[in-house]
Amino acid sequence: MVEFSSLLSVVIVIFLLVALARILSAPLRLALKLLMNTVSGLVALWLVNLLSGITGVYLGMNFVNALIVGIFGLPGLVLLILLQWVL
Repeated sequence: MVEFSSLLSVVIVIFLLVALARILSAPLRLALKLLMNTVSGLVALWLVNLLSGITGVYLGMNFVNALIVGIFGLPGLVLLILLQWVL
């Protein structure tokens, strides 16, 4: 027969694991969303560079530009194009 202290230990460990999973799920979800937005930013930069022969606009394919486009979306892409145009 299982002792009460062993059963209590298992219940406490399971409770702590569930609590830890719930605490860490929000930051991991945020990091995954930021990663997906950064990848979509790289794709948007690639498309802008693909059309650079027609438009004359070329943006560098780097992590900072992809992060800006990933975080701010279309306004971030427009901001980078305007910065490239001004500078």
